[in-house]
Amino acid sequence: MADTYIPRTIEPVLRRAAREFPAVVVTGPRQCGKTTLLRTLFARTHRYISLDAADVCASAIADPRGFLARHAPPVIIDEVQNAPELLPYLKERIDAERSSNGRFLLTGSQNLLMMERVTESLAGRSAILRLLPFSAREAGGLAQALLPWENAGRKPTAPPSSRPIWPALVRGGYPDLVAHPRRDAGTWHASYVQTYLERDVRSLRQIGDLSQFQDFVRLLAARSGQLLVLSGLAHDLGVAVNTAKAWLSVLEATWQVVVLRPYFANVGKRLVKTPKIYFTDTGTLCHLAGLTDPTHAAAGPLGGTIFESAVLSEIVKGFVHRGQQPRVWFWRTSIGVEVDFLVEHAGRLVPIEVKLTSTPRPPAAAGIAAVRRDLGQRVADGFVVHGGEHELSLGEGVLALPLRRFLS
Repeated sequence: MADTYIPRTIEPVLRRAAREFPAVVVTGPRQCGKTTLLRTLFARTHRYISLDAADVCASAIADPRGFLARHAPPVIIDEVQNAPELLPYLKERIDAERSSNGRFLLTGSQNLLMMERVTESLAGRSAILRLLPFSAREAGGLAQALLPWENAGRKPTAPPSSRPIWPALVRGGYPDLVAHPRRDAGTWHASYVQTYLERDVRSLRQIGDLSQFQDFVRLLAARSGQLLVLSGLAHDLGVAVNTAKAWLSVLEATWQVVVLRPYFANVGKRLVKTPKIYFTDTGTLCHLAGLTDPTHAAAGPLGGTIFESAVLSEIVKGFVHRGQQPRVWFWRTSIGVEVDFLVEHAGRLVPIEVKLTSTPRPPAAAGIAAVRRDLGQRVADGFVVHGGEHELSLGEGVLALPLRRFLS
């Protein structure tokens, strides 16, 4: 476990789920803090066993009933995807004691296969929660802070973080890097990507040429924040479109990327139907793009993309770590009128435009004004998130908000 535990937004959701369900499954990418979270919150009540150890995993597969008898609940079973054969026997054990909740806490890193097995075996018996790398609020010690549109009267819940923005974006939000600020981020990300390719990807898909898949991932990084035309990407790589689709599904299912879909509405306009692609962690994005220096990252051609990715990542983590499905889209018409993000909150759509500029001006809100004309009362007050230091009004219902404030 980490030397110093940093609280996570998901904690109250996890505790509630453990009170209400016989089993709780916490999924998420490798190294995002699942084990540390469970072992810290349930240290006094639950035993711990990891299926990452080969001999322990073999024991669970060879004799599931005997394994569960030896490791009686309440118990945390880590990396359960390594022994999916255990899940039907967990169901059997749960059904024998349905009056007891929170007895089995499970973690798993591979969404595609594990969720299929969990759905088959533990439907109605388990709560399924997702954990992602640290949000900026969590990393800054503000685990209970609200996103800007959740604050009554838009009053800040905390002062802006003093953490340098661009070094934090280049470094990323994985707990090991947040908890150990002197650890070399480049070496860590290189090792992480290689481990991900060798372990998760091989087990999820029959990918013969890992180097070609790695080229695919790097090309995605170069296209982050753009409309994703898979046919063009597949052509550049010399692979079939279906292969590119399968590879993308692996990245999305293992939470490495977010595929952002356009918002559709019957407004008498031609709307773009092609999705956009974003990396969940800005550190992963910067590593894949070969960016290690914060100054170069901010000033380079991907500066706006990294900036935009940070905003989307914070929004997505805000939903996911509260046990909710992210309801985020983008808006773009065929003539190029665009709003970067539309976030559903309290039955309305909050428009968010992201600008790297340090000096936001009223024209930056033009897209928000246009979507408000098109969608009317469905659209709430909006934000232009920018790279400057000042919070100011840009006109009717649009607040220019510094990224530092947005991430606080």
